[in-house]
Amino acid sequence: MILIVVKFRTRPEATDSFLDAVADFTAATRAEPGNLWFEWSRSVERDDEFVLVEAFKDGAAEAHVNSDHFKAGLAAMKPLLQETPLIVSREVEGEGWDRMGELTIDG
Repeated sequence: MILIVVKFRTRPEATDSFLDAVADFTAATRAEPGNLWFEWSRSVERDDEFVLVEAFKDGAAEAHVNSDHFKAGLAAMKPLLQETPLIVSREVEGEGWDRMGELTIDG
C-alpha cells in the first residue's frame, strides 16, 4: 500500500473553518476505489496544523492525484495555507492497520 502523511499549516483566519473547507475533497477521496483511509487530525502542539494520514491500495494513489476532485481540493486549500505542506509518502507492506505487539491490552 501507499502510506501518506501530510502536515498542513493554516492561516489564522482559516484554521477554524479548514475542515469544513476540505469536506467535499475528503468525501470524494474516501469514495475512491482503492482508498483505504483518509483521516484528518489536529495537532496538539500547534493550533494551526492539521495532519492528514491516508493510504491507498497499490496503484490507486496515482488515480487519486490525477482526479478532478484532487485538483479542486488543492485549489480550495491553497489560499487557506500559510506554507507549503510537508509530506511523507512511502510504499509499505500490508493493506491496513495492525495491532501494536509491544502494547497489548487484555480484556
